[in-house]
Amino acid sequence: MVPTQTDLTLTSPVLNATLHAFMLFVRVECGMSANTLDAYERDVRELFAELESRGVTDPGAVQPQHLADHLATLKNDRAMQTSSVARHLATIKVLFRWLHANAKTERNPADWLDQPTRWKRLPGVMSPAQVRRLIETASPPEMPPEAADPSAPPLWMRDRAMLELMYACGLRASEVGAICTHQIHPRLGTVLITGKGGKQRLVPMGKPALAATERYLDDCRPLLVRPDGRDKGRLLLSRTGRPLERVAVWQIVTKHAERAGLKDVHPHTLRHSFATHLLIGGADLRVVQELLGHADIGTTQIYTHVDKSRLKSVHQKFHPRA
Repeated sequence: MVPTQTDLTLTSPVLNATLHAFMLFVRVECGMSANTLDAYERDVRELFAELESRGVTDPGAVQPQHLADHLATLKNDRAMQTSSVARHLATIKVLFRWLHANAKTERNPADWLDQPTRWKRLPGVMSPAQVRRLIETASPPEMPPEAADPSAPPLWMRDRAMLELMYACGLRASEVGAICTHQIHPRLGTVLITGKGGKQRLVPMGKPALAATERYLDDCRPLLVRPDGRDKGRLLLSRTGRPLERVAVWQIVTKHAERAGLKDVHPHTLRHSFATHLLIGGADLRVVQELLGHADIGTTQIYTHVDKSRLKSVHQKFHPRA
């Protein structure tokens, strides 16, 4: 049985030392993002806690059946989705490849494991009209002048700038929260984005996003900044002057989606809509790949399945018997 999320303390000195050495390796050598590192540590800790519960405290004694049983328990007892089990398997393969390369195991037991089949789910996409409705919910609140507090920061400007940026640039929640003010280039109309693994890309902002960002910088952000430097130079700040975290970005998007009467809308929906609308407009798939920051074009190709009209037009244009 897999230990609970709150009971992942390892008592074995060998497993503890192995976990710390492995995390040092992936942190220094693999260039992974903070979120990926957290997931790797959690996955390995869960594996080691279960191995420990079975009396296996030496990585060199791990057999393929131990790993298969662990993945089966995640799937059956924890009811994890196939995508989550696949992520655990990817972590296990990296772990035991590293152990084998460092002579901690005579053979690699993870070599015997097959990747589970994953269904490709088509992403949810909004229409341009729905995107417009979502963004326009971030507007000045309707209240009588005497009820307005002149000292209160107009946070709707922040929300408007955030939503405009996420749709105009196809940003992940973590990416929009990590933007610093010096990464905005108004004269070029671009923003420098730091994506997964610390990879950077320069993305055009578009006029509406640039206008919303400049208005926020002029009329709202100065009211949020504190003299203690807690903002860390980030663009988007909370009411207390701290950088917006990924969870806060998620909450803001869902709040405005509810106001717009939209269901099942989250930060990635804006990113999906960005990519799909570009392809509908005739953008090249490679260009969309670069704008999204995908390392593999296969990840970007899913959007060609979303836009059926583009597939039909390409077929009619280029197939000799269309």
